[in-house]
Amino acid sequence: MRYSRKLFLFLLIIAQCAWCIERQPNEVYRARRVKLAERTDGAAILLFAPLEAEGPNDVYGFRQDNNFYYLTGWAEPGAALLIVPETSAKPDSPAHPYTEIFFLPQHSYVQEKWTGPKLGPENPDAQKITGFDKVEALDNLRAELVRLLPTRVATIFTDVVTSDDASNSATSIDWLKRANAFPLVISLNDVRPLLSSLRTTKDAGEIELIRKADNASMAAQLAAMRAIKPGMTEREVSALLQYEWGKRGCERPAYAPIVGAGFNSTVLHYSADDGPINAGDLVLMDAAGEYSMYAADITRTVPATGKFTVRQREIYDIVLGAQNAAINAFQSGKSILKGSGPDSLYKVAYDYINTHGKDLHGQPLGQYFIHGLSHYIGLAVHDDGDYNVALGPGAAFTIEPGIYSPEEKIGVRIEDDFYVDPNGKLINLTGDLPRTADTIEQAMAGK
Repeated sequence: MRYSRKLFLFLLIIAQCAWCIERQPNEVYRARRVKLAERTDGAAILLFAPLEAEGPNDVYGFRQDNNFYYLTGWAEPGAALLIVPETSAKPDSPAHPYTEIFFLPQHSYVQEKWTGPKLGPENPDAQKITGFDKVEALDNLRAELVRLLPTRVATIFTDVVTSDDASNSATSIDWLKRANAFPLVISLNDVRPLLSSLRTTKDAGEIELIRKADNASMAAQLAAMRAIKPGMTEREVSALLQYEWGKRGCERPAYAPIVGAGFNSTVLHYSADDGPINAGDLVLMDAAGEYSMYAADITRTVPATGKFTVRQREIYDIVLGAQNAAINAFQSGKSILKGSGPDSLYKVAYDYINTHGKDLHGQPLGQYFIHGLSHYIGLAVHDDGDYNVALGPGAAFTIEPGIYSPEEKIGVRIEDDFYVDPNGKLINLTGDLPRTADTIEQAMAGK
């Protein structure tokens, strides 16, 4: 009886904690797995979630790998995913149906004292919770590979190690090789380009999660606008931003917040956030939260005193004009985010900046627009995606022109999040946040 009560309490805790973040229905993740399998020409897919740090070393908390989460909706560490597509019979292997197995690690009760209880493969509801028809213990992975893969030759898609990236799967793949889990001849292909292509187009559920991240982040930005005044520090503003989006459901910042005043506003990835805010400064706030794994990305630039100077307003209006020019130039199925061709939104914004206004030496301002105009957003703030395809329905991305003049201590960036709806219309997800110089001044005055 005592054991049954403890087991019931344990399962109850699992039910409450397994989905501390909002996730889409299980069938959404299964559809993604099926779609990925259709792109591997019959090759298997094997992916591993990151491991959780041991005991007291786990000081920053666990966050799931984006690709693993995209395919599984699973937020806990240590799991593995095996997909074997449907294939017809071949001389060296029989036909078999589409097969997917989710592997969960056995409980480590010592580890769970540090990090909390986890769902185990022995749970009778594991299939229902995870959305997989078959859930196995991770210890059974080798046996399943031997059973499912052809006996002589196999191709496996996984997150192959590259020179500029880490792999969650490399250590486990090496162990499986030593354990003779694979056929005699094995080819490892990188699955990430296939997933980048799939992740370029967001479904309606993903857009809704991005919208929730944006809504929380807009509220935080508005609260910061109303609070900023000379004498504060950048860190005070950063703390206020994080508090405001955190209390609205964001689990963490989507990236390291940038709050730069005066000269610091001209430093693109300034992250110290430890300087003073002085009268006459512009304060650039590139800061947003992550809601249920999905990132917002918002930048607003405001005057510390609540009023732009004539020169600050001139530069601000040029940046705003460049953003509006890119928005107005957008055409679904035609526009692209990068490059210098006629369909490039970057070129539209750059040309606007370079033909409006001058620096202190009478030179065009294009030289002060020193970064790209846009990037995809989603499970990462700079989300995976194919930049070689035209933007169409389901694309979610930023438009963020900027001018940075260290000589004048003026840095202005205006960044909003957009998506293309099913009808090809460009929707500004963050358009309700004050964006013009006038509306920013009104917001800072409490109007």
